[in-house]
Order: sequence, then C-alpha cells, then structure tokens
Amino acid sequence: MLVQVRDNDVGGALRVLKRKMQREGLFREMKLHRRYEKPSERRARQAAESVRRRRKLLRKRLLREGY
Repeated sequence: MLVQVRDNDVGGALRVLKRKMQREGLFREMKLHRRYEKPSERRARQAAESVRRRRKLLRKRLLREGY
C-alpha cells in the first residue's frame, strides 16, 4: 500500500493511509489475529457474520421495494 506525502503534510497522508487500511479490512484482520481463535469459535463467528450479512441484505431489499 502506497501513500504519497505532499507538501510535507504527514497528517493528511496518515488519514489517507488509515482510510485505505479501513477499506481493505486490515484493522479487522489485525484485531482477529491479536489472540488465538479456536476453530469452533471461528466457525461460530463466521456463522454469526453470515446471518448478519443476510439480514442486512434482506433489510435493504425490503427498503428498496417500499415495505
């Protein structure tokens, strides 16, 4: 990942870098790797994420259709 610093604006470049990292999901990935996750915990987390995604899609679909 490459971020250019323009006019010695390191703060602006840092904001751009953080935004890029957020979009790529690196913060989430680092948070997951802070400690060991048992395989059963990983399966439960992935199942919960799947349910959350499915419900979100259903909510969006219902809003689009006007319910």
